[in-house]
Amino acid sequence: MENTIDKIFDEIKRAEKILIISHVNPDGDTLGTMCALKLFIGNKADTLVQTSKAAGVPETYKFLPEINLSKNLDNVQNIYDLVISVDVASIDRIVDSARQVFDNAPMTINIDHHKTNNGYAKLNYVIGDASSAGEVLYNIFKSRNVKITKDMADCLYVSILTDTGGFRYENTKPETLEIAADLIKLGVDNADITKKCYNKKAKNMVLFQASIISKAKFLFNNTVAIALIDENDFKKFSASNEYTEGIAETLRTIKTVEISAVLKESNNQTTKVSLRSDNVDVCEIVKKFNGGGHIHAAGCTIRRPLNAAYELLVCEIEKCLNL
Repeated sequence: MENTIDKIFDEIKRAEKILIISHVNPDGDTLGTMCALKLFIGNKADTLVQTSKAAGVPETYKFLPEINLSKNLDNVQNIYDLVISVDVASIDRIVDSARQVFDNAPMTINIDHHKTNNGYAKLNYVIGDASSAGEVLYNIFKSRNVKITKDMADCLYVSILTDTGGFRYENTKPETLEIAADLIKLGVDNADITKKCYNKKAKNMVLFQASIISKAKFLFNNTVAIALIDENDFKKFSASNEYTEGIAETLRTIKTVEISAVLKESNNQTTKVSLRSDNVDVCEIVKKFNGGGHIHAAGCTIRRPLNAAYELLVCEIEKCLNL
């Protein structure tokens, strides 16, 4: 892997125009890692947040340094000789015009922490037991004595903080906390960033989540909780995809729940699925639908309408629980 790190730095140095890509439906890990890498590379790198111009950058993460300069799916161009994906577990998490840019680039790099990542880029650096892509990038920087600025530290901290659920998930290891401590020493204001990531939500986001959670379905003696979100739910609250963040985690906090799921209707033929669990390997469930992720947090796309996708998912969950 050390040789791969050398190659990553060589390719960054060699390239004249670089694009750093987040995954679709971007979260704190992909956006924080993307911005940290952009700050390191400088002006010859652009960033791409995989949303439409209308949707824009998720409101929660607009405070990230230089994220306001990011491209979106409506204005990204095929002009890059190096494309780097960060926290993108599989190639189908790069969509539409972004996929064309990725496929056409002479060199592609994939920096990630998902064990299910099959190494879809020309150069892959995947550490499956890392807490986050931000932790992977931090270790890449430290291995080559890269000076981490205050802004870079903020970005990396957002990445690690959000993908560990505020250091509550099982992917929080001693080295994860040591990295967080080092970033705080570099100037990160933990209280301020935690407040921005978790404690400041739009009114409609809170009302939207309350509405969706109140309609959740509980199955198999309350061991499974599933929230269904259709287009009308999004319209009622003027909600974006960002508004769905945290719903699966909230359902998972119910004592009896072993598996929680959120199903989002993308259009009349496609449903996005997020699964969470404390004890069950949900990655095994989403593999049926060519999904991936982590043992206790995984996702997939089921190319069926919402209710049909729900029935298919319930069948797979039932098999997984041996019911």
